[in-house]
Amino acid sequence: MRSAPLRFLLLSAVPVPVSPFTGLEALLGAPPLLPAQTLQHWMLALVLHGLLISLAQRFPLLTRAGWVHAGVLGTLLWGALGWRGWLAVVGYLALGSLVTRLGFRQKQRQGLAEARGGRRGPENVWGSAATGAVLALLTTLPGAPVPLLLLGFGASFAAKLADTCGSEIGKRWGRHTVLITSLRPVPAGTEGAISLEGTGASLVGSAVMVLVLKLLGLLGTAPALLLALWVGVLATLLESWIGATLQGRVAWLTNELVNGIQTLLAALIAMGLAWGAVALGLTA
Repeated sequence: MRSAPLRFLLLSAVPVPVSPFTGLEALLGAPPLLPAQTLQHWMLALVLHGLLISLAQRFPLLTRAGWVHAGVLGTLLWGALGWRGWLAVVGYLALGSLVTRLGFRQKQRQGLAEARGGRRGPENVWGSAATGAVLALLTTLPGAPVPLLLLGFGASFAAKLADTCGSEIGKRWGRHTVLITSLRPVPAGTEGAISLEGTGASLVGSAVMVLVLKLLGLLGTAPALLLALWVGVLATLLESWIGATLQGRVAWLTNELVNGIQTLLAALIAMGLAWGAVALGLTA
């Protein structure tokens, strides 16, 4: 029979598999306390949003149908993440709508303004928030890597606000607009066009969204904040590349679908980089 010290030495020499989720809290911070997933909680979310949407119809941010779909989205977010996840997306909607209104009359005269007076419809709601809604729902699963999912959630909305700010500011105040693939000058509003002013506005938009997420406690550590910030800008540039190379050539690739692809790319890139950093032991 082997002695106890010998058995200890043999066991200590055997490598123990390390889960790539082990260091997520060290990198991204401990997950916030999420609501209990009870029937009463979901019913409260549903009733609350029924009342809110009935009152919000008078505000010209969304179309009537857009408000209904926003109510569905809000119910999912409140049900999965509680008031903080809900308020983060309300903040995105308010900030995005405000940016859209900047220089709106001039953009109308140039034919560059959003349709319907800048009001968003159901396709805009889900193009912007489908990725975030799915990630929010995934946090309710037993054993879900909540910090990682919240990073993807945050990066998706940082990318979307970055895109809105870059597009709206670039169309109105961009002085030298070039195509991202060739850098040749193109008119403002061209799919795939970028400008220094628009790119700077994208950086500001991503930073503001990340700050909102920080204040709400959905993103905690400096690495998580910086990752969401820069991935938001990167995803906006990737969206411009898709616009320059594919949009208009692929019939089914609508602007709303491109928005959905952009937010999905932002979430996947941010989560992939975080997971890779943990798996490589870069969080120590």
